[in-house]
Amino acid sequence: MAPLDLTRRTLMQGSIAAAATTLLPVGLRPAQALQIGEAVLTSVSDGNLVLPLSFSYPDVPEDELIALLEAHGQPTDSLMPDCNVPILKTSDRLILFDVGSGANFMPTAGKLIENMEEAGFDPAEVTDVVFTHCHPDHLWGLIDDFDEIVFPNAGFHMGRAEWEFWRDPGTVDAMPEARKTFAVGAQNRLSYLEDMITLFEPGAEVLPGVEAVDTAGHTPGHMSYMLHGGSEPVLVAGDAILHFAVSFEHPSWPSGSDQDPEMGIATRKKLLDRLATDKAMLTAYHLPTPGEGRVEREGSAYRFVAEG
Repeated sequence: MAPLDLTRRTLMQGSIAAAATTLLPVGLRPAQALQIGEAVLTSVSDGNLVLPLSFSYPDVPEDELIALLEAHGQPTDSLMPDCNVPILKTSDRLILFDVGSGANFMPTAGKLIENMEEAGFDPAEVTDVVFTHCHPDHLWGLIDDFDEIVFPNAGFHMGRAEWEFWRDPGTVDAMPEARKTFAVGAQNRLSYLEDMITLFEPGAEVLPGVEAVDTAGHTPGHMSYMLHGGSEPVLVAGDAILHFAVSFEHPSWPSGSDQDPEMGIATRKKLLDRLATDKAMLTAYHLPTPGEGRVEREGSAYRFVAEG
């Protein structure tokens, strides 16, 4: 199936009845919630990353990139994207989309568990973990310092293409030197799930009201998820959209974090066009906390309009 099998039918069946905001004390602010029909989607912070511009956007005009960042009041020596883990609470499930960085990736990240607890979530009550992809900031929080799974009572779900890519013994050798640790870390953590993972294809209903959407490009099997249940659609986009300014104003700029930059561009442009056309609600992992908002057209490009 081609990336981004996101039909108008899929979007118009979507999922948010009304937006309600729950902010915790200023300075911490680990969570914000949206009502989706009878379910609640809460964005919980895992902290943030610190990424050199040379890693994030090595193949774009540097002067234009710096000017864009300055125009949005952003630092120009590095990017510091937030990390927002969506948690969907239904009548009988507590579903995480990705598990954060854990303690061994970056000192600025790995805050998911303490922020979950601050927001009233018990990791032991998580029933399902649904992965978008296997980069460190989305996967390495699977195990703790004692090499035990952090969510002991959960079922685990991943797109088949993503699982097979990272589990392939040849992936480590095929990765660029700077990213070999990504593959080693993924293979280490996925080994814990060997006997408990549920694999699926794009278009599958992974869990009730959670539809898998193919958004390959960032990784070979990157998956987003359309949440159904309300009057408007909500898309959990993972890393298909990465930066609140660059991805929207210059969707054709290649991202250094996309494994297939050209496919990443094609996926991103189709996704932004569809979200803008259908006025769908969006939550993405690295948009400014809480990472929720809508896409609007602005000339030949787009802009992100945060909600909450």
